[in-house]
Amino acid sequence: MSVGSEEASNRFIGLDTWQTKDIISALWEGQMKAVASCMSSLEALAPAIDAAALRVSQGEGRLIYVGAGTSGLIAVLDSLELFATFAWPLERMVTVMPSGLDFSKPIDGSIEDDALYGAKCLQKLEPQAGDVVIGVSASGKSAFTIEALRFSREAGALTIAFANNLGTPLEVVADHSVVALSGAEVIAGSTRLGAGTAQKVLFNLFSTGLMVRLGAVHDNLMVNVQADNVKLHQRCAAMVSHISGVDLGRASQAIDEYGSVKKAVLGLAGFTVSDAEARLQDAAGNLRLALSSKENN
Repeated sequence: MSVGSEEASNRFIGLDTWQTKDIISALWEGQMKAVASCMSSLEALAPAIDAAALRVSQGEGRLIYVGAGTSGLIAVLDSLELFATFAWPLERMVTVMPSGLDFSKPIDGSIEDDALYGAKCLQKLEPQAGDVVIGVSASGKSAFTIEALRFSREAGALTIAFANNLGTPLEVVADHSVVALSGAEVIAGSTRLGAGTAQKVLFNLFSTGLMVRLGAVHDNLMVNVQADNVKLHQRCAAMVSHISGVDLGRASQAIDEYGSVKKAVLGLAGFTVSDAEARLQDAAGNLRLALSSKENN
Protein backbone atom coordinates (compact mmCIF):
# COMPACT_ATOMS: atom_id res chain seq x y z
CA MET A 1 0.00 0.00 0.00
CA SER A 2 1.43 3.36 -1.03
CA VAL A 3 1.82 6.17 1.48
CA GLY A 4 0.27 9.47 0.47
CA SER A 5 2.32 12.63 0.06
CA GLU A 6 0.39 14.40 2.82
CA GLU A 7 0.43 11.62 5.41
CA ALA A 8 2.60 11.84 8.51
CA SER A 9 5.51 9.45 9.01
CA ASN A 10 6.20 8.15 12.52
CA ARG A 11 9.88 7.93 11.64
CA PHE A 12 10.30 11.70 11.91
CA ILE A 13 8.38 12.35 15.13
CA GLY A 14 10.49 14.63 17.33
CA LEU A 15 12.34 16.06 14.34
CA ASP A 16 12.52 19.48 15.98
CA THR A 17 14.61 17.98 18.81
CA TRP A 18 17.20 16.38 16.52
CA GLN A 19 20.69 17.64 15.86
CA THR A 20 20.90 19.82 12.75
CA LYS A 21 23.08 17.29 10.94
CA ASP A 22 20.46 14.58 11.54
CA ILE A 23 17.66 16.88 10.35
CA ILE A 24 19.34 17.69 7.06
CA SER A 25 20.34 14.04 6.60
CA ALA A 26 16.68 13.09 6.87
CA LEU A 27 15.75 15.84 4.43
CA TRP A 28 18.43 14.66 1.98
CA GLU A 29 17.13 11.09 2.18
CA GLY A 30 13.66 12.40 1.41
CA GLN A 31 14.95 14.22 -1.65
CA MET A 32 16.76 11.13 -2.95
CA LYS A 33 13.64 9.03 -2.39
CA ALA A 34 11.60 11.56 -4.34
CA VAL A 35 13.99 11.48 -7.29
CA ALA A 36 13.99 7.66 -7.26
CA SER A 37 10.17 7.62 -7.28
CA CYS A 38 10.22 9.12 -10.78
CA MET A 39 11.78 5.98 -12.27
CA SER A 40 8.47 4.10 -12.18
CA SER A 41 6.81 7.05 -13.94
CA LEU A 42 8.85 6.77 -17.13
CA GLU A 43 6.57 4.19 -18.71
CA ALA A 44 3.62 6.59 -18.44
CA LEU A 45 5.66 9.70 -19.24
CA ALA A 46 7.02 8.52 -22.60
CA PRO A 47 3.63 8.17 -24.35
CA ALA A 48 2.53 11.49 -22.84
CA ILE A 49 5.56 13.18 -24.44
CA ASP A 50 4.91 11.51 -27.80
CA ALA A 51 1.25 12.52 -27.72
CA ALA A 52 2.15 16.11 -26.81
CA ALA A 53 4.73 16.30 -29.60
CA LEU A 54 2.17 15.10 -32.13
CA ARG A 55 -0.35 17.72 -31.04
CA VAL A 56 1.87 20.80 -30.97
CA SER A 57 3.85 19.88 -34.08
CA GLN A 58 0.80 20.03 -36.34
CA GLY A 59 0.09 23.74 -35.99
CA GLU A 60 0.38 26.57 -33.51
CA GLY A 61 -0.67 24.60 -30.45
CA ARG A 62 0.27 25.85 -27.00
CA LEU A 63 1.73 24.30 -23.88
CA ILE A 64 -0.54 25.33 -21.02
CA TYR A 65 0.67 24.57 -17.49
CA VAL A 66 -1.87 24.62 -14.65
CA GLY A 67 -1.09 24.30 -10.96
CA ALA A 68 -1.62 25.85 -7.54
CA GLY A 69 0.81 26.58 -4.71
CA THR A 70 4.22 24.93 -4.91
CA SER A 71 3.10 22.80 -7.85
CA GLY A 72 2.18 25.92 -9.79
CA LEU A 73 5.49 27.59 -8.98
CA ILE A 74 7.40 24.59 -10.30
CA ALA A 75 5.32 24.72 -13.48
CA VAL A 76 6.13 28.42 -13.86
CA LEU A 77 9.86 27.69 -13.52
CA ASP A 78 9.72 25.06 -16.26
CA SER A 79 7.78 27.33 -18.60
CA LEU A 80 10.17 30.26 -18.11
CA GLU A 81 13.16 28.17 -19.15
CA LEU A 82 11.72 26.90 -22.44
CA PHE A 83 12.24 30.06 -24.49
CA ALA A 84 15.86 30.65 -23.51
CA THR A 85 16.89 27.00 -23.73
CA PHE A 86 14.85 25.76 -26.67
CA ALA A 87 13.44 28.94 -28.28
CA TRP A 88 9.90 27.73 -27.67
CA PRO A 89 7.71 30.69 -28.77
CA LEU A 90 6.52 32.80 -25.84
CA GLU A 91 3.07 33.13 -27.39
CA ARG A 92 2.74 29.35 -27.32
CA MET A 93 3.50 29.01 -23.60
CA VAL A 94 0.93 29.78 -20.91
CA THR A 95 1.09 29.15 -17.17
CA VAL A 96 -2.05 29.40 -15.08
CA MET A 97 -2.12 29.71 -11.29
CA PRO A 98 -5.30 30.49 -9.33
CA SER A 99 -3.67 33.41 -7.50
CA GLY A 100 -2.08 34.78 -10.69
CA LEU A 101 1.57 35.32 -11.53
CA ASP A 102 2.30 38.40 -9.41
CA PHE A 103 4.83 36.92 -7.00
CA SER A 104 5.36 40.17 -5.13
CA LYS A 105 2.31 39.11 -3.11
CA PRO A 106 1.79 36.02 -0.95
CA ILE A 107 0.05 33.12 -2.71
CA ASP A 108 -3.61 32.83 -1.69
CA GLY A 109 -4.01 29.10 -1.09
CA SER A 110 -7.78 29.23 -0.69
CA ILE A 111 -8.39 29.91 -4.39
CA GLU A 112 -7.19 26.44 -5.37
CA ASP A 113 -10.46 25.10 -3.91
CA ASP A 114 -12.47 27.08 -6.46
CA ALA A 115 -13.34 24.58 -9.17
CA LEU A 116 -15.46 26.99 -11.18
CA TYR A 117 -12.61 29.47 -11.29
CA GLY A 118 -10.34 26.78 -12.70
CA ALA A 119 -12.75 26.15 -15.55
CA LYS A 120 -13.22 29.90 -16.07
CA CYS A 121 -9.48 30.54 -16.38
CA LEU A 122 -9.17 27.93 -19.11
CA GLN A 123 -12.33 29.11 -20.81
CA LYS A 124 -10.66 32.49 -21.28
CA LEU A 125 -7.75 30.77 -23.03
CA GLU A 126 -10.10 28.97 -25.45
CA PRO A 127 -8.15 25.70 -25.61
CA GLN A 128 -8.07 23.97 -28.99
CA ALA A 129 -7.29 20.48 -30.24
CA GLY A 130 -3.66 21.46 -30.88
CA ASP A 131 -3.08 22.57 -27.29
CA VAL A 132 -1.52 20.48 -24.53
CA VAL A 133 -2.64 21.23 -20.98
CA ILE A 134 -0.50 19.88 -18.14
CA GLY A 135 -2.12 19.94 -14.71
CA VAL A 136 0.04 19.35 -11.64
CA SER A 137 -1.08 18.65 -8.09
CA ALA A 138 0.79 16.69 -5.42
CA SER A 139 -2.41 15.41 -3.82
CA GLY A 140 -4.21 15.10 -7.14
CA LYS A 141 -7.18 16.78 -5.49
CA SER A 142 -6.76 20.48 -6.29
CA ALA A 143 -10.25 21.49 -7.43
CA PHE A 144 -8.92 24.41 -9.49
CA THR A 145 -6.53 22.20 -11.42
CA ILE A 146 -9.01 19.35 -11.85
CA GLU A 147 -11.69 21.54 -13.38
CA ALA A 148 -9.15 23.35 -15.55
CA LEU A 149 -8.15 20.00 -17.06
CA ARG A 150 -11.73 18.82 -17.32
CA PHE A 151 -12.74 21.92 -19.28
CA SER A 152 -9.66 21.62 -21.51
CA ARG A 153 -10.29 17.97 -22.30
CA GLU A 154 -13.92 18.64 -23.17
CA ALA A 155 -12.73 21.44 -25.47
CA GLY A 156 -10.55 18.93 -27.33
CA ALA A 157 -7.11 19.72 -25.90
CA LEU A 158 -4.71 16.96 -24.84
CA THR A 159 -4.57 16.77 -21.04
CA ILE A 160 -1.70 15.43 -18.95
CA ALA A 161 -1.70 15.10 -15.17
CA PHE A 162 1.32 15.08 -12.84
CA ALA A 163 0.58 13.90 -9.30
CA ASN A 164 2.17 12.20 -6.31
CA ASN A 165 -0.71 9.96 -5.30
CA LEU A 166 -2.61 7.21 -7.12
CA GLY A 167 -6.34 7.03 -7.82
CA THR A 168 -7.03 10.75 -7.56
CA PRO A 169 -9.66 12.89 -9.31
CA LEU A 170 -6.93 14.55 -11.38
CA GLU A 171 -6.22 11.24 -13.14
CA VAL A 172 -9.85 10.95 -14.23
CA VAL A 173 -9.76 14.17 -16.28
CA ALA A 174 -6.39 13.47 -17.93
CA ASP A 175 -5.66 11.69 -21.18
CA HIS A 176 -2.28 10.78 -19.70
CA SER A 177 -1.57 10.47 -15.99
CA VAL A 178 1.99 10.47 -14.66
CA VAL A 179 2.37 9.66 -10.97
CA ALA A 180 5.57 9.78 -8.92
CA LEU A 181 4.89 8.11 -5.58
CA SER A 182 7.23 10.24 -3.49
CA GLY A 183 5.52 9.10 -0.28
CA ALA A 184 5.19 10.79 3.09
CA GLU A 185 7.24 13.95 3.58
CA VAL A 186 9.87 14.33 6.28
CA ILE A 187 7.79 17.30 7.47
CA ALA A 188 4.23 16.04 7.15
CA GLY A 189 2.29 17.56 4.30
CA SER A 190 5.07 19.89 3.15
CA THR A 191 4.86 18.97 -0.51
CA ARG A 192 7.44 21.63 -1.40
CA LEU A 193 9.96 18.99 -0.27
CA GLY A 194 9.84 15.48 -1.76
CA ALA A 195 6.75 15.90 -3.91
CA GLY A 196 8.04 19.21 -5.23
CA THR A 197 11.38 17.65 -6.12
CA ALA A 198 9.64 14.80 -7.94
CA GLN A 199 7.50 17.28 -9.86
CA LYS A 200 10.57 19.26 -10.90
CA VAL A 201 12.14 16.07 -12.21
CA LEU A 202 8.97 15.16 -14.12
CA PHE A 203 8.81 18.62 -15.70
CA ASN A 204 12.51 18.43 -16.63
CA LEU A 205 11.96 15.08 -18.30
CA PHE A 206 8.70 16.07 -19.97
CA SER A 207 9.71 19.40 -21.45
CA THR A 208 13.21 18.29 -22.45
CA GLY A 209 11.93 15.05 -24.00
CA LEU A 210 9.26 17.04 -25.82
CA MET A 211 11.78 19.51 -27.22
CA VAL A 212 13.98 16.63 -28.40
CA ARG A 213 11.00 15.17 -30.26
CA LEU A 214 10.25 18.59 -31.76
CA GLY A 215 13.76 18.99 -33.19
CA ALA A 216 15.20 21.46 -30.69
CA VAL A 217 18.10 19.08 -30.02
CA HIS A 218 20.61 17.70 -32.54
CA ASP A 219 22.69 14.81 -31.24
CA ASN A 220 22.79 15.92 -27.61
CA LEU A 221 23.21 19.63 -28.40
CA MET A 222 20.52 22.23 -27.68
CA VAL A 223 20.68 23.78 -31.12
CA ASN A 224 17.74 26.14 -30.55
CA VAL A 225 19.48 28.13 -27.80
CA GLN A 226 19.59 31.85 -28.48
CA ALA A 227 23.04 33.50 -28.72
CA ASP A 228 21.98 36.59 -26.78
CA ASN A 229 25.10 37.02 -24.61
CA VAL A 230 28.81 36.32 -24.88
CA LYS A 231 28.66 32.97 -23.10
CA LEU A 232 25.81 31.69 -25.24
CA HIS A 233 27.38 33.00 -28.43
CA GLN A 234 30.49 30.98 -27.60
CA ARG A 235 28.35 27.94 -26.83
CA CYS A 236 26.52 28.30 -30.14
CA ALA A 237 29.81 28.64 -32.02
CA ALA A 238 31.09 25.48 -30.33
CA MET A 239 27.98 23.59 -31.46
CA VAL A 240 28.36 24.80 -35.04
CA SER A 241 32.04 23.84 -34.96
CA HIS A 242 31.20 20.38 -33.66
CA ILE A 243 28.45 19.69 -36.20
CA SER A 244 30.09 21.26 -39.25
CA GLY A 245 33.70 20.38 -38.55
CA VAL A 246 35.01 23.93 -38.90
CA ASP A 247 37.18 25.89 -36.46
CA LEU A 248 35.63 28.11 -33.81
CA GLY A 249 36.48 31.31 -35.66
CA ARG A 250 34.63 30.25 -38.80
CA ALA A 251 31.75 28.91 -36.70
CA SER A 252 31.45 32.23 -34.87
CA GLN A 253 31.35 34.11 -38.18
CA ALA A 254 28.61 31.80 -39.42
CA ILE A 255 26.55 32.48 -36.29
CA ASP A 256 26.87 36.23 -36.91
CA GLU A 257 25.97 35.83 -40.57
CA TYR A 258 23.07 33.40 -40.26
CA GLY A 259 21.76 34.25 -36.81
CA SER A 260 21.24 30.78 -35.35
CA VAL A 261 22.99 27.45 -34.91
CA LYS A 262 20.75 25.57 -37.32
CA LYS A 263 20.96 28.14 -40.10
CA ALA A 264 24.71 28.52 -39.59
CA VAL A 265 25.20 24.76 -40.00
CA LEU A 266 23.16 24.81 -43.20
CA GLY A 267 25.05 27.89 -44.35
CA LEU A 268 28.35 26.10 -43.92
CA ALA A 269 26.85 23.26 -45.95
CA GLY A 270 26.48 25.69 -48.84
CA PHE A 271 23.03 27.24 -48.49
CA THR A 272 22.01 30.89 -48.51
CA VAL A 273 20.10 32.34 -45.58
CA SER A 274 16.79 32.08 -47.45
CA ASP A 275 17.50 28.51 -48.55
CA ALA A 276 18.45 27.52 -45.01
CA GLU A 277 15.25 29.02 -43.68
CA ALA A 278 13.18 27.21 -46.32
CA ARG A 279 14.81 23.87 -45.58
CA LEU A 280 14.23 24.22 -41.86
CA GLN A 281 10.61 25.15 -42.47
CA ASP A 282 10.12 22.11 -44.69
CA ALA A 283 11.76 19.94 -42.03
CA ALA A 284 9.60 21.41 -39.23
CA GLY A 285 12.75 22.84 -37.64
CA ASN A 286 14.58 19.52 -37.50
CA LEU A 287 18.22 20.10 -38.45
CA ARG A 288 18.94 16.44 -39.11
CA LEU A 289 16.07 16.25 -41.60
CA ALA A 290 17.12 19.51 -43.23
CA LEU A 291 20.67 18.19 -43.68
CA SER A 292 19.50 14.79 -44.93
CA SER A 293 17.28 16.42 -47.54
CA LYS A 294 20.45 18.00 -48.97
CA GLU A 295 22.02 14.57 -49.30
CA ASN A 296 18.91 13.21 -51.02
CA ASN A 297 18.85 15.97 -53.65
